[in-house]
Amino acid sequence: MENIYELNMTSVIIRIVLSMLCGGLIGLERSIKSRPAGFRTYMIVCLSSSLVMMTNEFIFNKFSGGDPARLGAQVISGIGFLGAGTILVTSRSQVKGLTSAAGLWSSACLGLAIGIGFYYGAIIVAVAVLLIVTLFKKIEGYITSNNKTITLYTSFSSLEHFDKFISYCHKLNFKMTDIEISKDSSLKELSVIAILVLESNKTFNHTETIHKFSSFEGLIHLEEL
Repeated sequence: MENIYELNMTSVIIRIVLSMLCGGLIGLERSIKSRPAGFRTYMIVCLSSSLVMMTNEFIFNKFSGGDPARLGAQVISGIGFLGAGTILVTSRSQVKGLTSAAGLWSSACLGLAIGIGFYYGAIIVAVAVLLIVTLFKKIEGYITSNNKTITLYTSFSSLEHFDKFISYCHKLNFKMTDIEISKDSSLKELSVIAILVLESNKTFNHTETIHKFSSFEGLIHLEEL
């Protein structure tokens, strides 16, 4: 059996799987709490960082007399500016583009690996990243749509209707853990816009809950963030 502590096909597969598991476990906890950076984002970042270290080891073994990783280090630092351009905070306090930014950074790492001749490591990670952004998206979607916390963007025709909605949420055993309220006259005179974070003591189906809330009197708009 090949030594798993040396750089070989067996150790590469083990390191890739382990980095996916570690990153995924951390991201899973973030997803359950409805944080912007979740399951797939953490997994991609951890996986790509693992590839950087394996590539560094590969470089050391191949070029023991020099430091050919110096330019590669600048690429990894510089990709942060490009990744930052894909991250947006919308007017509804939504953070979008984190997985895209992680994917860009991952692509830079893959390029470094392939460029130095670390072919099999880069190919395996490329396939793994594709699985994360496609197959694992369904897993993350299931987790976030069936957890104990839901974040809602709402608008009401009046403050009175908003107060009644809050009371209705309490009757359904929801606890409000965060709230942000503003007023907007562009929709209707003195209409109330609120971003609510509701938490239940047990998991629930978000789609069914949205459907139940949508028929509430005085509710102009309802959307899950």
